[in-house]
Amino acid sequence: MKNFDQQKFDNFVLENNVIGFFDQPITLKSGRISHWYVNWRTVSNDVHLLDQLTDFVINFVKDNNLKPDCFYAVPEGPTKLGVITQYKWAMSQPDYPSKNYPLAMGRGKPKEHGQPQDRYFIGTPQGKTIVVEDVTTTGGSLLETIKSLKEAKTNIVAILTLTDRMEKTDKGQSVKNLVKQEGIDFYRLSDAISLLPQAYQKFQPSKTVGQEVESYFRKYGVKPLKLT
Repeated sequence: MKNFDQQKFDNFVLENNVIGFFDQPITLKSGRISHWYVNWRTVSNDVHLLDQLTDFVINFVKDNNLKPDCFYAVPEGPTKLGVITQYKWAMSQPDYPSKNYPLAMGRGKPKEHGQPQDRYFIGTPQGKTIVVEDVTTTGGSLLETIKSLKEAKTNIVAILTLTDRMEKTDKGQSVKNLVKQEGIDFYRLSDAISLLPQAYQKFQPSKTVGQEVESYFRKYGVKPLKLT
């Protein structure tokens, strides 16, 4: 019996307006102009919603037979999610408290001096580590995080993103392939290709917006998207 329910998670995303549309486009951190967004901030700022989200993550990890010692969030991203997931995960383990579980957190801006464990981290990841990201776009922040973790000789067993925007990098690769080139498995709890048609039906933006999103995916997506 599965612990993680994909449709229930997708509904959680839609009900809490994590994904949606803009009549007037915005410029993303990547520099791309987008009529649609993925933003987990509202969920991460609410105790009840964050509690539900951590349960989704833990159930997903269980179903994929991942057995980490540590969850570590990409700095200045899902930090609260990473810390609370790690806390709940450790408390649920049969060898707790006889086994020590780390509570890791990264620095938004690395210190200029010191060992990697001190430069990059407030709490250093230890053991088998899952890196958690909230939204994956072109992978810049994620790859920087992988680099810092490898410098600290962290054993990264998986990357776990809440929502993959399913976009290619400027060099035409998917983030999943870039991560695999680092020798790390990449998992997503949800993706834009599946979510956007559901969001389009639920929120009913204009046909023009739908066409702009389709055009965006023809240019940047790992595959085309049909909404209108």
